[in-house]
Amino acid sequence: MQSPNLFYHRLYPSMASSDASFRRTKWRYLLLLALAELLAMGLWFSASAVVPQLTAAWDLTGAQQSWMTMSVQIGFVVGALLSAVLNLADVIPAHRLFAGSALLGAGANAAIALFVEQAAPALGLRFLTGVSLAGVYPPGMKLVASWSDRDRGLAIGLLVGALTVGSAMPHLLNVLPFAGTTGGLPPWRSVLLAASALAVAGAAIAAFLVRSGPHLATGATFDWRQAAAGLRHRPTRLANFGYLGHMWELYAMWAWVPLYLLASYEQAGWSATGARIAGFGVIAIGGVGCVVAGRLADRVGRTRVTSWSLAVSGACALTAGFLIAYPLWLTVLCLIWGFAVVADSAQFSAAVSELSDARYVGTALTVQTSLGFLLTLGSLRLVPPLVEYVGWTAALSVLALGPVAGIWSMQALRRLPEAAKMASGHR
Repeated sequence: MQSPNLFYHRLYPSMASSDASFRRTKWRYLLLLALAELLAMGLWFSASAVVPQLTAAWDLTGAQQSWMTMSVQIGFVVGALLSAVLNLADVIPAHRLFAGSALLGAGANAAIALFVEQAAPALGLRFLTGVSLAGVYPPGMKLVASWSDRDRGLAIGLLVGALTVGSAMPHLLNVLPFAGTTGGLPPWRSVLLAASALAVAGAAIAAFLVRSGPHLATGATFDWRQAAAGLRHRPTRLANFGYLGHMWELYAMWAWVPLYLLASYEQAGWSATGARIAGFGVIAIGGVGCVVAGRLADRVGRTRVTSWSLAVSGACALTAGFLIAYPLWLTVLCLIWGFAVVADSAQFSAAVSELSDARYVGTALTVQTSLGFLLTLGSLRLVPPLVEYVGWTAALSVLALGPVAGIWSMQALRRLPEAAKMASGHR
């Protein structure tokens, strides 16, 4: 592995002696990468946000409504596993993989709006969108790790915060007055096309304005065994298990809480538009949580911050179902939940990047995310039938099982001597 100083001297010889210049260059690249991530990740929930319009247009069943999100999750898992086995995130320049994947995802998403008139082909294209996003998120994390060392938690927190706001963006697009809107919700095709256009802009930023930094080894060669390395190594395995607990809760919360808020607002006679804005806010506020938790984790430790975040989000999952008749208090609680539920996400990724082989960080992060998104299929599919048969309280309480398992894993990791590799020894 090249030393950061030698790499930096070769890349920026006129500024090699200036730490301040390096920091400015570093944060310029990181902010551009965060912007690219924000724009590209709007593809994730673009169809989920317009489920009410699609249900009216295509007479979707409850299962089909769930599959509008689950098909993306499955596609992401398939794409991530292929990427991990082929070491794509380590053998292809990460910014190029990011850009090409974002363009592919934008095309698949736009094709739904331009050519599709029924659910089945839409689900196929949503699957392809998920495959594409596997080339956006993990390579983005690798790019962040390449620019950060002692502040890696903050830097990855910034990226995941951008991902969070980007994931919430379709809910905001769904209340904007697009051309052709005559009242009520905007045309669903306009929302999907707008999300694809934003993803194309993100791809352009990644391709032309973002580059890798000096803090990771280069020149990795194909080695399929690296795909399972993070499960054989106990410290990395525990970090991954903590991430799985977090993911059991996260995407089910993001997918169904906006609809829960809509049900609460309509039951109280409140504005449906207000409910959709609240749904956007509940997801988007997680971007702030990611940055705050990242800054804190670099100072006090990854296992501490992840455990605190899991405890708060798990408590919210146990409480939210009791507040359907009180939309104001429910909104406040869900904003706290939205802040905490994703605040720890970046720290699991930072931990894996610190504990795994530096040559194959991209592969390790891809395996982590693929396992996490595979698990989300269970909680995403579980919530709707639970709501139907036993109500929102029980359905949301089941999500708290993830934080319980995550806290156990992170506390076990904290006791291992290898945990000193994280957050400059802050565990």
